[in-house]
Amino acid sequence: MNLRVWARDLTLGARFAVTGGRPGLLRTVLTAAGVGFGTALLLLASSLPNMLFQREVRDSSREVDASRTVEEPGPGTFLHYTQRSSYRGASFTGLLLKPEDAKPAVPPGTDGVPAAGEMLVSPALAELLAAPGNTLLRERIPYKNAGTIGEAGLIGPNELRYVANAPFLTDDNAEGRGVRYGWSVPEEPMNAFLILLVVIAYVVLLLPVLVFIATAARFGGEQRDRRLAALRLVGADNATTRRIAAGESLAGALLGLLTGAALFLVARQFAGAVQIWDVNAYPADVVPNLPLALLVLAVVPVSSVVVTLLALRGVAIEPLGVIRSSTPGRRRVWWRLLLLVAGAALLVPTIGDIQMGDTAIDTVTIGGGTVLFLVGLTSLLPWLVEAAVKRLRGGPVSWQLAVRRLQLSSGTAARAVSGIVVAATGAIALQMLFQAMEHDFTSPTGQDSSRAQIQTTLKVKDGAEARQAVERLRAVDGVTHVIATTESYVYRDGPVRKDEDFAPLTQFAVGDCASLREYAVLSSCADGDVFMVLPPKGVEGLQSPDLITRVARPGADVALRDPAVHKGAMPRWRVPAGTRTAEARLDPSGQYRLGVFATPASVDVTLLDSPDTRLMVGLDPAAADAPELVRNAALAIDPTAVVNGLSDTEQSSRFLSVRTGIYVGSTLTMLLVAASLLVTTLEQLRDRKRLLSSLVAFGTRRTTLSWSVLWQTAVPIFLGLALSVVGGLALGMALLAMTGQGTQDWWAFLPVVGIGLGLIAVVTLFSLPMLWRLMRADGLRTE
Repeated sequence: MNLRVWARDLTLGARFAVTGGRPGLLRTVLTAAGVGFGTALLLLASSLPNMLFQREVRDSSREVDASRTVEEPGPGTFLHYTQRSSYRGASFTGLLLKPEDAKPAVPPGTDGVPAAGEMLVSPALAELLAAPGNTLLRERIPYKNAGTIGEAGLIGPNELRYVANAPFLTDDNAEGRGVRYGWSVPEEPMNAFLILLVVIAYVVLLLPVLVFIATAARFGGEQRDRRLAALRLVGADNATTRRIAAGESLAGALLGLLTGAALFLVARQFAGAVQIWDVNAYPADVVPNLPLALLVLAVVPVSSVVVTLLALRGVAIEPLGVIRSSTPGRRRVWWRLLLLVAGAALLVPTIGDIQMGDTAIDTVTIGGGTVLFLVGLTSLLPWLVEAAVKRLRGGPVSWQLAVRRLQLSSGTAARAVSGIVVAATGAIALQMLFQAMEHDFTSPTGQDSSRAQIQTTLKVKDGAEARQAVERLRAVDGVTHVIATTESYVYRDGPVRKDEDFAPLTQFAVGDCASLREYAVLSSCADGDVFMVLPPKGVEGLQSPDLITRVARPGADVALRDPAVHKGAMPRWRVPAGTRTAEARLDPSGQYRLGVFATPASVDVTLLDSPDTRLMVGLDPAAADAPELVRNAALAIDPTAVVNGLSDTEQSSRFLSVRTGIYVGSTLTMLLVAASLLVTTLEQLRDRKRLLSSLVAFGTRRTTLSWSVLWQTAVPIFLGLALSVVGGLALGMALLAMTGQGTQDWWAFLPVVGIGLGLIAVVTLFSLPMLWRLMRADGLRTE
C-alpha cells in the first residue's frame, strides 16, 4: 500500500468536500454536524468519572475532620452541627458553627466564620430565599444573610447550602467539636449488581453514539455517487475513486471533531446552568478522561474512512452511473446471526456467576458479549426491513410511494433507525434489571406512613415546655393528629450500689390515651391510668421485662432523675398500685417502645428533668405546605431537631446514585437518537429534491407526500422496535440469569415502545417545513 497515493487521494477528496459547490458543502456540513454532536456527547461521557470524583473531593474537603476527637475548647476549635432539611421537595443542608476561639478554622469556600446570628449562603439558596412566595423558607432559616459561599464549599453550583454562626450550640446539642476541615473515609467497594448495571449502561448509552457517527459519515450518499461517476469518466479507477470518497468523509469527520470539541467547550460552560435529575457540576470539573478522549479523537476519523470503504464495496462505480441506482442484491443473514451467537456465547458462561456479596465481575466478557449482541441485533435490521418491504403491495398512493422508496433504498432507512434499535434494546434490558434489582436494594423500614407522615424528637428544658411544644404542633395548619409523648427515665429509688456502674432504669413516657394506643395494645384507657409496657411474645433483643418490673413495680417509689448525677433530694414518683401490664406494638416509626407509660393526670410532667418530646404527625393530604409548616414549628422549638418523613420502604443510596446517572445518560442518548433520526430524514429529503419537485409538477398532492414521509419513518421504526422488544427481553433475561434473579415484569418494554412511536410523530412534524420547501418548482432547475 502506497501511503503517498493514499494521502494524495484522501487530500483530493477533502478538497472536493469543501470546494465541490453548494451541494457538496451542504453534505459536509451535515456530516460535520452529526459527527460533532456525537463527539461532544462522547467527550461529555468521558468527563463523567472526573465530575463524580470532583464532587466527592469537594464534599470531603468541607466536612469537619472527624479523624480525631477534640474533647476540650482550644485554639481554632468550634462546635458544629449539620442541619438537613427539605423545602417543597428540594433538599438543603446547613452547617451550624459556634466558634470557641478568636481565630477558628475557616470553612472552605468562605473568608471566615460569619458573626453570631449571621450566615453565608450558596448562590442557589440565596436566589431561592429571595424569590417571592418563599416566606416559609425564610422563617426556617432565621439568620441574616451576610455573604456567599464560594465554589470550594459547594459540590455543585445549584446546591442549596448555608453556613451559620449559631450561638445556641452547646456540648449537649452539637454533633461534636472540630479544629479543622477536610477528611476522607475509605470508599466502600461497589456491589457486583451495581457494577453490572454500570457496565451495561455504558455499553447501551455509548453504542448509539458510535452508530450515529457511522451513519453521519454516509450522509449524501446519492449525490456522492454521481460525483464519483464523474471522476470515473475523467479516468480515475475504482480504487482511486473509493479513496477520494473516503477523503470526503474524512474531511467531514475531522470538521466534525472540531465541531464536537467546540460544542463540548460551549456545553462545558453551561454545566452549572443545566441540571438533570438533580445533578450538575462546575465547568472546571467537566474534564474528559485523557485516554478516553484520545480514543475518541482517533476512532472517529478512522471509522469514517472504514465505514465509507465498506459502504462502497458492493457498489460498482462506472463512468455513466452507479449500480446502486438499481435494486440492491439480497442481503445475507448468516453473518448477522453469527454476531448474535458470538455475543450469546460470551454471556451464557457468566450465568449464575454474579452474587450479591461480590465486589467484582468479568467486565470484559460481559461488556464484549453485550456489544456483540447489540451490534448483531442492529445488523439484522437492514435484512429485516428489506425482507418485510419487498412483500408489501397496494394501499394508498402515499403508502405506495413510501414502500417503493424503502424497496429501492432499505439500507439507508435501516441505518437511520439503527440507533433506536440499540438504545431501545438496551433500555428494555436495563429496565428489567432495574425492576429485579430494586427489590434487592429496597428494604422495608417497618414504618407505617398511613398512621403518621412526619416524625421528630424535640429537646426541651422540662415537662412544662414539652407540653407547650405538643400544643404548638397540634395547632399547625394541615395537622390532623399528633402522636405525642414526653419521654424521660425513671430510676430505681436509692443510691447506686457498689456492684453497679449505674442505677437500674427504664423508659418513662407520658401521653394521652390516643397516643399511648399507638405504642401498646390497651384494652381500655382513661386519663390517670398507668401501664407497664412489656415486649410482645416471641420478639427478642428488647429490654428485659424483669428489669422493667424490678425498677417500676406497682406501689414502688422511683426517682425521676439519675441518682449517680444528682445528689441529695430529688423528685420522686410512686407507681400506682393499679398499674396494668400491656403488650407493646410497633409504633408508626417501626419501633417497639417499652417501659412505664402514664397518662397526664397520673404524674406531674413538670417534675421531669430535660425530657425529650417524641412526636409523630399526621397531615392533611390537601394541605400542600403542611410538611413545611411542621418543620418550621419544630425547628423554632429546637433548632437542632431532626424532622424526617415516614416511608414504608427505603432504597440504597448507591443504587439511587447509579440509577440517577443512568437516567441522565438515557435522557441525553434519547435526545441524540431523536436528533440523528431527524438529521438523517432531512438529508434523505434533500437528496430527493428533484424527485419531490417532479412529483408535485405531475399533480401529486402535498399531503400525499407528507404522509409518505411519515410511512417511510414509521415502517423502519416499527420493525426496529419489534426487533428491540425481542432482543431486549432476551438480553434482559440473560443479564438477570447472571444474578440468579427472575423477570419481574414482562411488559417492561411498553414505555420504550411508547417513546419510539413518539419519535415517529416528532421527526415527521419537524421534517415537514423542509419537505414543503423542497416541493417547490425551482427544484427542477438544473445546470
